[in-house]
Amino acid sequence: MVIIKDNYYLYIENVDDLNFNILKINKKINIIYRNYKNYNLKEVIKLRKKCKTNRFKFFVANNYMLAQKIKADGLYISACNKKEYYTRLPKIGSAHNLREISQKKKQGCKIIFFSRLFKTNYRNKKNYLGVTKFNLLNLNINANLIPLGGIKYQNLLKLNMIKCKGFALRSAIKKKPAISSRLF
Repeated sequence: MVIIKDNYYLYIENVDDLNFNILKINKKINIIYRNYKNYNLKEVIKLRKKCKTNRFKFFVANNYMLAQKIKADGLYISACNKKEYYTRLPKIGSAHNLREISQKKKQGCKIIFFSRLFKTNYRNKKNYLGVTKFNLLNLNINANLIPLGGIKYQNLLKLNMIKCKGFALRSAIKKKPAISSRLF
């Protein structure tokens, strides 16, 4: 069984996290580069070029100057980021509750990742929405919500029941490369 969505978002923190051999050349894949501590500009530029060659969109997290310097396709604004960015770059953001969703709308985010869809292994974060609650929330809010959190190989096919245009993976693609075979 295959999951068919309009967009797939993959979070990476290091240049080595992404294996281009397991991902097909596809306009649906969006890479979000999240390295808050230190990054090597040459490696990020090389990653950007690889993404462009493979027709993946490339977003940079919370670093407008880096996104502008490498000519990224957009800017990712995390849930804890409250800054206003005045840019022509497309903006996507993440949220955990209704207040953060309205804040991301004010920041100009066209796509909002909403976390947690499924149960995760985090100690302090035990609550999650599930398929039904996510669909109800998505119907009631005038935003383009993308599910994030707890998406694993075991529950991947449940994504077909979700009314959304895509989904986001943080670590599952690195742990189980077989997931990429179901993404098209």
